[in-house]
Amino acid sequence: MKKILIIETNIPKYGKDNRATGLWLGETTHFYDEVISAGYEVDFSSPSGGYVPIDPESFKYANEIDWKWYADKNFREFALANTKKIGDLNPLDYVAIYYTGGHGVLWDYPKNAELKNIGEEIYNSGGFITSVCHGAAALLNLMNEEGEYLIKDKLITGFTNEEEELNKTTDKVPFLTETELTRYGGKYVKEAPFKEFVIQDGRIITGQNPQSPKKVGTMLVQELNKLNK
Repeated sequence: MKKILIIETNIPKYGKDNRATGLWLGETTHFYDEVISAGYEVDFSSPSGGYVPIDPESFKYANEIDWKWYADKNFREFALANTKKIGDLNPLDYVAIYYTGGHGVLWDYPKNAELKNIGEEIYNSGGFITSVCHGAAALLNLMNEEGEYLIKDKLITGFTNEEEELNKTTDKVPFLTETELTRYGGKYVKEAPFKEFVIQDGRIITGQNPQSPKKVGTMLVQELNKLNK
């Protein structure tokens, strides 16, 4: 059985602004808990490999699943302290790629050539592209085999402009996720701020916000199980 690749950020702060960010912990733990409970194996990677900072704000919203995995020494080692370098991975090993969020991804996902290449190769080999929240930034530059943006005319979601405003980070980010997903041709859809919402279009599954990673995992597992019957 092929594995699922989870991508996380290496960025610890908001650009030149000395405000901490990083991975939103629940966007890894809730998805991870869902897919491994279904029997799927996972690798963790990041643009630079190695250490993944955690947005300290995410601990304020941590629940039992988050603490369960954060308290697990092995999980902290392979998911947070020692992630694999993207360039060391073989895309043919994976049936899906999942891009976690946290504001840091806005700086290291969109322009990373290795991240772009592995996403395209997984998708073009019949795999699934999945993301949550700001993780949708990784989808912006992905191209299909016809040379068009992968998200063009696809139903897609990610962190909304309203959520960014409510978070008081509109002027701290390099771009707004909702605006860019629309600009790159995606059929952007959304629900109420900070409510679980996930949309699927073929082999692309995206979640709107930090409330959505579990459902992204659930929907991906359902699709993968169909393939394995």
